[in-house]
Amino acid sequence: MAALNVEFSDAELADLRAIAQEQNMPMKAFVRASTANAIAHHRALQEGAAVFQSVFHDPALADAIAAAGIDDGPMTRTTGRAA
Repeated sequence: MAALNVEFSDAELADLRAIAQEQNMPMKAFVRASTANAIAHHRALQEGAAVFQSVFHDPALADAIAAAGIDDGPMTRTTGRAA
C-alpha cells in the first residue's frame, strides 16, 4: 500500500490527536477515515452539480417555468410590500 507523509503544525497535530482520541480511534485510522470522507463528499458534490446542470440546462424546463409565470429574478424594492 502506498504511503503519504503529511506535515502538520503543532496546533493541527494536537487537534488531530484530540479528535482521534475522542472518537477512540488511532490517529492513523482517524486521518485515513477523514480523508475517505472528504473524497466521498467531494464526489457527491460533483455528482450533485452534474445533476443540477442537467436539470437546469433543459430548455423545456425553462419554457415550463416561463409558461407558469414563475419569476425567480432579483427582488426589487417593492417586492413583497403591500401597496
